[in-house]
Amino acid sequence: MVIKRSQREVRYFSEELRREIVKKIERNELSVSAACREYEVSGTTVYKWIYRYSLHLKKGIKQVVEKRSQNERIKSLNERIEALERAVGQKQMEIDILNKMLSIGSEDVGYDIKKKFGGKLSSGTKTSKNSTTTKGK
Repeated sequence: MVIKRSQREVRYFSEELRREIVKKIERNELSVSAACREYEVSGTTVYKWIYRYSLHLKKGIKQVVEKRSQNERIKSLNERIEALERAVGQKQMEIDILNKMLSIGSEDVGYDIKKKFGGKLSSGTKTSKNSTTTKGK
């Protein structure tokens, strides 16, 4: 008994048509399942085209969809950067003013205040043997 298998129709889609289908899918004008139905191709074939011709939809890349758009997030981050830069600028101005005050004060008293107080800080909790006094003696 001879079983006759049906011959499968071989179709070829031009690269231009494949790219056009992928662009429609990227622009949400066409879903993958709709493309499969309309062009009578398998989902596997459409996904191969997407992985090959898509600029954004690549295999293995996860897309995270958030409530806030990317532009809003970038805008808020830029605003935060500007606010921080202003704060740093104000602090730098304060430092410059204090340094100027130290240099003017040093000129008035005749010695370098900054150098005098720039050494190691004392813990303030230790007492030396020479500095202790006893009451009643």
